[in-house]
Amino acid sequence: MTAGEIRYFRTLIAMRRLGRPLPPGILNAPENEPLLDLATRTSFRYVANDPPHELVVETIVMRPHAAVATMNFLVTPEGNGSRLSTETRVYANTDSARRRFAVYWRIIHPGSDIIRRMWLRAIKERAERSS
Repeated sequence: MTAGEIRYFRTLIAMRRLGRPLPPGILNAPENEPLLDLATRTSFRYVANDPPHELVVETIVMRPHAAVATMNFLVTPEGNGSRLSTETRVYANTDSARRRFAVYWRIIHPGSDIIRRMWLRAIKERAERSS
């Protein structure tokens, strides 16, 4: 999926970066570049890439390695189709990092949740168009 295919993505990400200009990356995604290609070329790395079952990427969210976030997309067969789910997990290796991340997450969680739901909706719409 590209930033242009995910409703509100570019708006919410611009709010997160406080409108600051940044080089191309997940926080400044070109409209027509696949987000996972961009993410894994910049700040994320694949942990698992097992199409069509699961994809897992991770990134450091607090340096130096104080907190690491992983995000997955999991496809599970269901009836005549499939269910796509996504989850984010964060590992903080100190109490201080855990507290700092908790504050950060409280601030960005609402926008992150909207982006994730819109991302899943865009994937569903693309899958329905191609079937």
